[in-house]
Amino acid sequence: MSVLKATNSKNNIVVGNDHEFIQPIKVIKTPEDMTRWEKSEAYCEYLGFILALNDAVRGKALNAECSQSTVVVKTIDLLNKFDQWLTEIPPTEQPQRFGNKSFRTWYQKVLDNSVDELKEVLPDNLHKAVPELVAYFCEGFGNATRIDYGTGHEMAFIMFLCCMFKIGAFLPDDKVAVVNKVFNRYLELVRRLQIVYRMEPAGSHGVWSLDDYQFVPFIWGSAQLMGHSRIEPKDFVNQGIIESFSNQYMFLGCIKFICSVKTGLFAEHSNQLWNVSAVGNWSKVNTGLIRMYKAEVLAKFPVIQHVLFGSLMSMNPAPIPVREIRSPPVNPPAPLRK
Repeated sequence: MSVLKATNSKNNIVVGNDHEFIQPIKVIKTPEDMTRWEKSEAYCEYLGFILALNDAVRGKALNAECSQSTVVVKTIDLLNKFDQWLTEIPPTEQPQRFGNKSFRTWYQKVLDNSVDELKEVLPDNLHKAVPELVAYFCEGFGNATRIDYGTGHEMAFIMFLCCMFKIGAFLPDDKVAVVNKVFNRYLELVRRLQIVYRMEPAGSHGVWSLDDYQFVPFIWGSAQLMGHSRIEPKDFVNQGIIESFSNQYMFLGCIKFICSVKTGLFAEHSNQLWNVSAVGNWSKVNTGLIRMYKAEVLAKFPVIQHVLFGSLMSMNPAPIPVREIRSPPVNPPAPLRK
């Protein structure tokens, strides 16, 4: 059951006031543990959360009017502060091209301050949740040892957002704002981290994603474009469309970023995304991407072995499975265009 539908009608809190929060830890040790993960409360909560927010932003551009609670605004302010720290900690001059060591300085500052910063974001009665929340929050910005970033880090931040709903920090009416304002601001920050500190794609050069770093913004971004009167999937590789609408639609913002950091033919450097442009409509794109995410991220041991599990994202068996996505997958690749 989605956390956004399982709220207490009186105070919108999923977990009770007597809930005991714990420090999240890694639990998936071997490929055989993946069966437990796919039947766990955490899996159902996480996928249900992706689907619930996907429904919420259907047809809603980034600049669409939406409700924003005080906690949403404060979360955005915190991301703005982290961005300012990035400005204050410039990259170090070093011989190697990738993995600038200044990222470790920035990340350590995040680690040192996140507990206090999250207490500023949350009301006093939710401060007891911070030790659990902060693990997902900090994990969402990358790995300081390897100086890399990938879909596992993206997943950690989305789990943080999910947990914020579960404890009642974000309100049900915040669903659109959490995607269009909070998550989009997060995307802007991690993109800047990737560029300034030359972060490596986590895993085998972004193998667990549509591009080198992200996946979920393509899902939620395709939902935003459903029913658009002008933009069809075949149009997202059109430079004019990208320039005109990238600040309104998350999917196009992702394409613009890719084109800014890669050279050559789009069909060659982003072949999976090029294949998506052959799909007939955004609804099929959206459904296909959800199926792909389940198969290429949620079912991959190299990603899930790094996931943290606690009281809010639990490995306990799920009582109610997430509904299956039965629509057709993304169509086969189209011939390469010149």
